[in-house]
Amino acid sequence: MALPRSISPILGGMRIMAVFAHPDDEIGCIGTLAKHAARGDEVMLVWTTLGELASQFGDASHEEVTRVRREHGAWVAQTIGAQYHFFDMGDSRMTGGRAEALQLARLYATFRPNAVITWSDDHPHPDHRMTAKIAFDAITLARIPKIVNEQGGGQAMPPAPDLGSAEGIESGEDVRRLDALREPVRFYQYYAPASPYPEVIVDVSETIEAGAEVMGYYHDFYKWTWTKDQYREGRAAIGRMAGPGVKYAEHFTLRVSHLPARAYLD
Repeated sequence: MALPRSISPILGGMRIMAVFAHPDDEIGCIGTLAKHAARGDEVMLVWTTLGELASQFGDASHEEVTRVRREHGAWVAQTIGAQYHFFDMGDSRMTGGRAEALQLARLYATFRPNAVITWSDDHPHPDHRMTAKIAFDAITLARIPKIVNEQGGGQAMPPAPDLGSAEGIESGEDVRRLDALREPVRFYQYYAPASPYPEVIVDVSETIEAGAEVMGYYHDFYKWTWTKDQYREGRAAIGRMAGPGVKYAEHFTLRVSHLPARAYLD
């Protein structure tokens, strides 16, 4: 079966949330996010940790790490036309537990995404696996009013630290009640060969340079040996797999039993 070459457009626009563990994890989907933002869709980048164990921080204080990461998040978000938010769940300390998922569920109920992109379930890094787990679990938690509004009974939820780019519960406001997110949420994950779910390939030829710019930004911070040319070649390899006319692409799975019916075979 031929692989689909793009995410189908949604009438009235989409709200897409990309949920990852560490700043730079989003490079695998940055072209897709930039393409949707350019179309007029709302995009939010979310990181569950500050990536504070990166050796580049040395002995910097937590406050300094937070300041630098907010600069990173703001720059990447501005580059692709997105909002951003950091949680502080602890680099390499995530558990994948309910408390973490509930934090994310409240952000879901605030932003109300139609689609989520995150890590695969089988990545070697535990933070990546735990982020994928809570990103999926949070969809169910966000559907239940009594859960997403825990600590209710007329009491305001405690304010969260201002680590985001948008006003709302996660920017420190006291919020007395959230509306549960009952609408369907499509759940995309980075492609993994062992995944049982259908594959989706997105043509990012139009936004490959935005992706290369973000990759270069992190390259300069982390001092990677990985280059922009290697980044482009990786996307070109996926494009060749997608078929003629696709110069650069990104690769996901969609967490459903099967893809929607189509009118004709490709």
